[in-house]
Amino acid sequence: MKDKNAKAVETTPPANRRKFLKATAAAGAAATLGFPHIRNAEAAATTTWKIQTSWPGGIGLEIFKDWCNGIVEKTGGELAFQPFGAKDVVGDFQLLDAVKNGVLDAMNPFTLYWAGRMPVAVFLSSYPLGLRNPHEWDVFYYSLGGLELAREAFKKEGLHYVGPIHHGPNIIHSKTPIRSIDDFRGRKMRLPGGMVAEVFQAAGAKTTLLPGSEIFPALEKGTIDVADYVGPAINYALGFHQVTDYISMGPPGFMSLYQPVDLMDLTVGMNSWNKLSDSMKTFLEMEVHVYSDLHHAAIQKADQEAWKKFEEAGTQVTRLSQDDVEAFTELAVPRWFAWAKKDPLATRAFKIQLDYMMSGSLGYVTPEMIEGQSL
Repeated sequence: MKDKNAKAVETTPPANRRKFLKATAAAGAAATLGFPHIRNAEAAATTTWKIQTSWPGGIGLEIFKDWCNGIVEKTGGELAFQPFGAKDVVGDFQLLDAVKNGVLDAMNPFTLYWAGRMPVAVFLSSYPLGLRNPHEWDVFYYSLGGLELAREAFKKEGLHYVGPIHHGPNIIHSKTPIRSIDDFRGRKMRLPGGMVAEVFQAAGAKTTLLPGSEIFPALEKGTIDVADYVGPAINYALGFHQVTDYISMGPPGFMSLYQPVDLMDLTVGMNSWNKLSDSMKTFLEMEVHVYSDLHHAAIQKADQEAWKKFEEAGTQVTRLSQDDVEAFTELAVPRWFAWAKKDPLATRAFKIQLDYMMSGSLGYVTPEMIEGQSL
């Protein structure tokens, strides 16, 4: 029997937090093209933003808080971030409205959470068998028009999408081994909703939508017996090894078939954004790009350490086969096009990504794979 009373959230040692803060401060200064302080000389007082993340604990929350606490120094006191963890002010799925209505100034959510409200969100974070590496998403956002498209979508909600934030692929924890796509049939499974949930429903899973902070108690009570969430470091810190015995992933080199590059973002209420000086807006846009890189790297480092902890806890890792990849692809492709047709912005986003995946640079998608499908 696994210890249910073990501490569910670990923290990063102070020395590591200081190193991260120092690194982000240096990188942020570099991102502002050498200007150490961009404070508006006419600003009479520090503007403080309340920002809530979707991270419920672990290294993700620690990195987020360190980053927020370093903003006031980087801006010479013009702007400060007051960080809040998941559910500290509002529930995860209430974040968008909380920012829109001024309860919060900004949010750091998993972008996919808004798929039911704006279908384009499905294509603003990774989806089953879509773009598979972080740099491909950077190409989409910063070179192929994805950033402008995301800002157009969020502007309709009264928000400004500052930029994407990488953290890594998602993995699946289960109480019984999952060694093929057939093993999902009949399982009660937590997923983030949208296209991801639909693909697993097509595979026979009984899916439910839960924020990250509610996964552990649901597994513990038996409400669900399978759960997708983020990577090993944060999932270990949240105690998933206490209530599951197995981790399921894709074939070697393909850690997650369904969300290989899960993305978060920084999104700000339009009123708060418009009050910033032009130089501060530029700083934040560049700072988020820097933070994304450091956030991603720090979590990957923690993941390497977490794999050893899962092994020591007796967790077994199982991998799906190439046959499973092909089976998931057959389920995913029709749903790509179905979601793309839900909204003109979704159509535009997916068309950009489809052309990229079919190009000589990637070649993930062939004409045969999408035969009979159209936009």
